[in-house]
Amino acid sequence: MTLSRRSLLLAALASSPALAQQGPAELPGMGTDPRLPPPDMSHEVTKHPRAIGWPEGRMPRAAEGFAVTRFAGGLENPRWLEVLPNGDVLVAEAATKPKPAETEEERRKQEEQRRSGTVRESADRITLLRDADGDGLAETRSVLLEGLNQPFGMAVIGERLFVANTGGVMRFPFRPGQQRIEGRGEKILELPAGGYNNHWTRTLRATPDGSHLLIAVGSASNAGEYGMEQEHRRAAILRVDLDGRNEEIHASGLRNPVGLGFEPRSGQLWAAVNERDKIGDDLVPDYITRVQQGAFYGWPYSYFGQHEDPRMAGKAPELVARAVVPDYALGPHTASLGLAFYTGDAFPQGWREGAFIGQRGSWNRSTYSGYRVVFVPFENGRPNGQARDFLTGFMADAGTGEVYGRPVGVAVDGRGALLVADDTGNTVWRVAAARR
Repeated sequence: MTLSRRSLLLAALASSPALAQQGPAELPGMGTDPRLPPPDMSHEVTKHPRAIGWPEGRMPRAAEGFAVTRFAGGLENPRWLEVLPNGDVLVAEAATKPKPAETEEERRKQEEQRRSGTVRESADRITLLRDADGDGLAETRSVLLEGLNQPFGMAVIGERLFVANTGGVMRFPFRPGQQRIEGRGEKILELPAGGYNNHWTRTLRATPDGSHLLIAVGSASNAGEYGMEQEHRRAAILRVDLDGRNEEIHASGLRNPVGLGFEPRSGQLWAAVNERDKIGDDLVPDYITRVQQGAFYGWPYSYFGQHEDPRMAGKAPELVARAVVPDYALGPHTASLGLAFYTGDAFPQGWREGAFIGQRGSWNRSTYSGYRVVFVPFENGRPNGQARDFLTGFMADAGTGEVYGRPVGVAVDGRGALLVADDTGNTVWRVAAARR
């Protein structure tokens, strides 16, 4: 098949409601050695989806052998999840906040983002969900914290809850089982806020020994267009003590690192990274990668190793030369944000060793990509094999761009099922192995 005939076939498949989402094998730029086309500097695609909500009785579709239930509905932009040792689930409800539009272009962009479910008033709270009887439905819901500032990452260490607001990390006294925190908490670390396309999320993860915090901070720009002085402590993963002191840059050159997780076999830190826009439909693939301490991953000067970004050509050859090649590409413009390694024993063997990735979906691509949860199989601590769909059906019609919801955070619950935060659909879904 010629390249032009193949492109027409893919376009036809993508426009069919029955085949609204490309399978991983059909999406370019996936795997350990993705094919990367030349940059297209004329690329100006803006194609936001339109959120329509979930109709009564409709849910996402899980892979064969799995069943989906609505763990909790009626939430307000549930973005991120944290499962506590006692089985309680914390949900960060926060959104990209509207801001004054200084130009007509900005006004149109925000209106498109509102229709896509991205820009909205932010609930700015953390809700606690409890499924005490183990039936897969959260029968108890309580507001644990409110009055926050776009909360996202959460971590419990001992009797303290750490919360990463967009502008800083807070610390609260907390004991698992508690359903409400009344204290104001203490800010232990200031973080830079704002930026391109609202890279406001701040993921938080404790190191395995509980001695440090890792904080992911996205870039202030798409590709350094505001000057690199605006990127101080950004496009990076920071490492601090539990009191916020002794900060160091753990890794840099990561445009928008969101999901963080430790691969259970090796103990290695991995990140899901949302890559840059506006240089082509098929550039640049998002990815997951091992995060090596002190390593540089290319942004904004290069991508996937030494592929120089034309917008930054010749500006930092010494950094381009040492840019680390990411481990696994996840397709272009998929907004691969959520990351969870499977740590339970309830799933069938072929779905146990590997990573689940929540792909919120594209806006800078002619045909939609993402809008699903994929699974990347691992062996001996490294990706091994082709990614495959795990949870789909979020897109109602690829021709019109209508979406029921958009998956973001993923987490393994205490019974070995996968929880998926659907921010646009205002739901947390639970995917469990089907009973036989």
